[in-house]
This record gives sequence, C-alpha cells and structure tokens, in this order.
Amino acid sequence: MIVAAAQTRPEFGDREGNLRRAFELAGDTKADLIVFPELFGTGYLFESREELEGFAERLDGPTAAALKGFSREKRCAVYGGFPELEEAPGRGEGKRVYNTCALAVEGELAAVYRKLHLFIDEKSIFDRSQGEPLVLEAAGARLGMMICFDWVFPEMARSLALLGAQVLCLSANLVLPFCQQAMITRSIENGVFTVLCNRVGAERRAGKELCFTGLSEIIGPRGELLARASGEEEEVIAAEIDPAMADDKWITPRNHLFEDRRLDLYHLGDPVHSD
Repeated sequence: MIVAAAQTRPEFGDREGNLRRAFELAGDTKADLIVFPELFGTGYLFESREELEGFAERLDGPTAAALKGFSREKRCAVYGGFPELEEAPGRGEGKRVYNTCALAVEGELAAVYRKLHLFIDEKSIFDRSQGEPLVLEAAGARLGMMICFDWVFPEMARSLALLGAQVLCLSANLVLPFCQQAMITRSIENGVFTVLCNRVGAERRAGKELCFTGLSEIIGPRGELLARASGEEEEVIAAEIDPAMADDKWITPRNHLFEDRRLDLYHLGDPVHSD
C-alpha cells in the first residue's frame, strides 16, 4: 500500500483556486491513500462565526464533491477537511458548523469525521462534535481519522488503535512546534502508522497572525520516519507501507502494548486537581 500527504499553501477564501491547486499538486501521485490538510479549501483564520457560516458547506457541497471526483479519477482514497454546515433539527435552533474531514473512496463519500478537540478560537466559532473516534476499512487498511489538535490527546490515538486502526490519518493546520515529534510517540505507543498532512504559509487577518509549520510526515509503527516534507514548501510525500505490520503489538517478546496495560490502576476520569 502506498500512502501520501499533499502539503499545500491555501489562500484564505479562495476555495476554487485552493482545491484546484491542491489536486494539481497531487495529480501525478500514485497512491492508495492521499491525505490533504485541515480546511485546505478555505484557509483557517476566520474572523467570526458569521464569516465561517458564509464558507461552510453541506456534505454535498463543493469540497466533498471535489474529493469524490479526485478519488474517482485517481481510483484511491482521499481524506481532507472543510467547514461543514448542518441545519439544526427543529425550529429556532439555527445552524451547526463543524471542523470536518471527509474520506472519499473511488468516487463515493465513505466517511465523515467531525473534529473532537477544538483549538483556541475554534471554540468560539465551530460547534463541538458529539461524535466518537472513527475507524473505517478502505484502500487496503483500517484507517483512523484525526484532525489537527486531536494529536495532543493520547486517548484519541489510543481509542483509534483499540478500534483496530492500522493507519492514523491526521489532517492538520499546525502552528505549535512539537506536534510532528509527538506523533512519532503516538505511533510507537499504539504500534500504528501515521500519515500527518500539514499546511505551510501564514495567515494575517483581523490583527491576528498564524504561521503554519509544514513538516508533514509518514511514520512507521516503531517510530520510523518514512518520509517528511519541508517546513516551507508545497510538496507531496509518499511511502510504501504494509498495514499488517500494525497488527503486531508486541514491543518485546514479553511485552504487549495493549495486554500489558494496568487498567486496574489507571485513573482516566476527571483530574484529581482541577484548579
């Protein structure tokens, strides 16, 4: 199986141009799975909820349609993000907008994952997902779906691994300096592959500035760095993997990543000290 990450530089608000350039960038890539960044069609730094709603789209909108079309053309699986609009049920409840990634497989919308862990100002403009960690078999592997800030919570990657994920798909707009290194640890502690697709460039809007760190990477289940992009350039990275390697959870001949856990002793609820 060949997996790839297409690291792009979106221009805020230029959805048509961003999607076109992203698919042109990845157009010659021969892969079974291609991951694109979080919100790769719209850009990231929305000034308000009202502005976000103006860019949000339903699951039959332009980004999902473009992902389906590209996956059909390439005969592969494609994972990428957009602001998803959902009409709230009932009268007077308004709209919900989620930070979403769609997985398209050979022309069909196979899965939709809504970001569980919102980062900084996302909490003010996006709605919080009530979904659960999601794993789907596609393109020859069991894929676990993540978006950006999900990376910082070890429970997220562990939940996906316990659900059987062999490959973590992490679509991101990273600005903190340590995620890429942390995902090496997430791969080791769960014995899984990771395809992390970040973006590059900067956005400056409404007195705020975010600089995105690039360094998209493909990681093996023992922490092997199989491919890594630069911190500044648009580019595609790819690696050939054997997903079945992620089914072996023996870290030594006598130590199993899951069976050796001390669930009788872990405290996984509320913090003991919350102040």
